[in-house]
Amino acid sequence: NNKDCIVEVEFDTNNKAYRVVRGIKPNLFEIYCDGVLVNQDAASRDYQEYLEKFILKLNYKSFTQIVILGSASFTPFMQLSASDRRAIIEDLLDIQIFSTMNSLVKDKLSNNKDLVAEKKHEIDLATQKHDMQKKHIEELKQNNEDKVKEYESEIQVHSETISSLLGNVNTLTAEVDNLQLVVESKIETEAKVKKITKIESQIESNLSKFRKDISFFQNHDDCPTCRQTIAMEFKEEELTNLSNKVMECEHGLQQLEEKLTAEQDKLNEIAEKQRELQKKQVEIATCNTTIIETNKMIARVRKLIDELKESKVVTTKEEQELKELKELLGTLQESLKQLIEEKTYYEVASNLLKDTGIKTKIVRQYLPVINKLVNKYLASLDFFVNFNLDESFKETIKSRHRDEFTYNNFSEGEKQRIDMALMLTWRAVAKLKNSSNTNLLILDETFDSSLDANGTEELMKILHMLEGVNLFVISHKGDILQDKFANVIRFRKEKNFSRIS
Repeated sequence: NNKDCIVEVEFDTNNKAYRVVRGIKPNLFEIYCDGVLVNQDAASRDYQEYLEKFILKLNYKSFTQIVILGSASFTPFMQLSASDRRAIIEDLLDIQIFSTMNSLVKDKLSNNKDLVAEKKHEIDLATQKHDMQKKHIEELKQNNEDKVKEYESEIQVHSETISSLLGNVNTLTAEVDNLQLVVESKIETEAKVKKITKIESQIESNLSKFRKDISFFQNHDDCPTCRQTIAMEFKEEELTNLSNKVMECEHGLQQLEEKLTAEQDKLNEIAEKQRELQKKQVEIATCNTTIIETNKMIARVRKLIDELKESKVVTTKEEQELKELKELLGTLQESLKQLIEEKTYYEVASNLLKDTGIKTKIVRQYLPVINKLVNKYLASLDFFVNFNLDESFKETIKSRHRDEFTYNNFSEGEKQRIDMALMLTWRAVAKLKNSSNTNLLILDETFDSSLDANGTEELMKILHMLEGVNLFVISHKGDILQDKFANVIRFRKEKNFSRIS
């Protein structure tokens, strides 16, 4: 019912007793070493990796090649890819550590590359600072007297400029004073214009009245008020007087108009002088500003002269800083040299640790032993061929007539003999290297497949030759194999449950 399923396995390795407990619904994973629970702080995947690497020293793929043969759930060695074949053999020969070392070297190479780039950047900066400081000291050590004379000449030029500007200011000030006198008469002239305009208005008013009276006497013979007749002599006398007054008014207006025009011209001249006055005042302000700024420049140049006279103290300080920068640059260059040397070592180590490096050399030494063992077990299984694995873990199988074949060219029974021979070879190599040595061997329906009677007998001879092996054979041929093993456990299914009988 997929609940409360518990599996416990007890075994000894490295002189320690282990018990592994696995369960589903609820999930359970516990490892006990000599009765003490191993720390479970890590994740389940890491716990499994600890079990394989540090306790069993056998991973899943290697387990299926060394311990189990014949199960449909596991792929025989000859059906694995070249990379998987390499991984299994590296595990058997206990050289997978070189892959881990290669990964570490790659990380160190990458880190070294970053450190070299960083150190080169620091050296560039230090070199720039050193060169700038050296140039600065050289400038400080230039002939101070020439520098002082140059600055004094500059001060002389500025002083002459100030004198010239002061002369311009005096000239402009005098012109401004004269213009000011002209401008000051503006108020008086404007008053005259106003007065003339007022008198002109009064005369025009009188002129209008006189013309009106003339029109009256010309158009009326009787007085409209008293209805009496106006005497002719009186009318002519009045008309004469009024005409004389009109002439006087017109003459007066003409004279006022001339005076007004003269005063207006005078005002226009004053306005022009006023604009000229403002322009002169702006020129004076500009000259004064230039004089102030020139005096500031003279003060700065005098300060530079004073600093040059004290430059000996400054130079001593700068030379000390230059010395420190030179020492720093030497330290950085030494560090870079060490990093480049480390890079050389890492690159050599990386080449050695690649698949084509030291691992290939080790595999090359073991290949003759592996091929010899495989052919020995094939011969024991009554299968007389020449089996050979190359450095790429590709097989070449030659028959008695020296024809070349591959694994897939053989029948299922022959393939099984090859698989069995390889398994026994891996076990022998593991025992020889003491890498994945185990006393457990499981044959899952190996006798039920394509082995003929002769093959079965040969396989039994090999199995009896194995010493110190806990052998488990799973088979449906109980009647045939019953007398070949000391212990037999039979299972039968009743109502969909397995029972031991």
